[in-house]
Amino acid sequence: MKWTASDIPDLTGKIALVTGANSGLGYYTCLELARKGAHVVLAARNKEKGNAALERIRSEIPGADLQFMKLDLANIEIVKYFADAFIEEYEKLDIMINNAGVMAIPLRRTVQGFEMQFGTNHLGHFALTALMSDFIEKTPGSRIVNVSSLMHKFGKINFDDLNWEKSYSKWTAYSQSKLANLLFTLELDRRLKKAGKQTKTMASHPGYASTNLQTRGGEMEGSKANVAVNNLMNKIIAQPAWKGALPSLYAATSPKAESGKFYGPSGLGAVRGYPVEEKVNPKFTDPETSKKLWEASEKLTGIKFNL
Repeated sequence: MKWTASDIPDLTGKIALVTGANSGLGYYTCLELARKGAHVVLAARNKEKGNAALERIRSEIPGADLQFMKLDLANIEIVKYFADAFIEEYEKLDIMINNAGVMAIPLRRTVQGFEMQFGTNHLGHFALTALMSDFIEKTPGSRIVNVSSLMHKFGKINFDDLNWEKSYSKWTAYSQSKLANLLFTLELDRRLKKAGKQTKTMASHPGYASTNLQTRGGEMEGSKANVAVNNLMNKIIAQPAWKGALPSLYAATSPKAESGKFYGPSGLGAVRGYPVEEKVNPKFTDPETSKKLWEASEKLTGIKFNL
């Protein structure tokens, strides 16, 4: 059966948080959660774009229950401020979707000096989840979804140079960050279960979805050829962003979604299609690597889980 956004159950009374909410997968994730009645907090770095996305959703869904909150995952101090502000304003959190990310960009560093892709895609979300974990665990039926990528298959956690001080490859760095998303999910699931917590945590990936993520690196490099090639690929190969958002929505809302699982498109090579459980090669799920990454992430961010 083809699971679509129309299969999302009624979410009236639920509170959902989506990072990277102003465009692409994040935007369509927020749109469909709001359509089903959730109060959706759109978290994004750019206030102007975030509010524009909010108004766009309201134009399609009059009366949609939405709020924008500014969040820069490339600054751990801002992440701390965001978590404090969220917990101060809300009494619970039912759904947390760690969606924001950057892909294949030139070497850049976060405020704390982390390589930007590892720092934003993994460490920023690791810190945010740690700061929110006690809060979300108090909400019955709560879920955490981390958005990974097919590129995790090309990833390796280089513990000798996590922040790319010795050399830099934009695609290898991206793949490492996306593998880190998956390993973090699996380790979080193990620790939540061991602690007897009821919160579910899953990973998802969109396959090859047409978003501005593909062209951002070329734009930063000033490469018109790179941008043109990626725009063409988006048109002839990629599935639309709304469809790429379905695995995250499935993990976040379906009664059949299971904690510790990985969801992606059903088609050939998991590039396109409707949500199904993704079978992960065991070499990408090693518990010792997950544990070591967890410990390194706590050390780098200075933030620990109460697990």
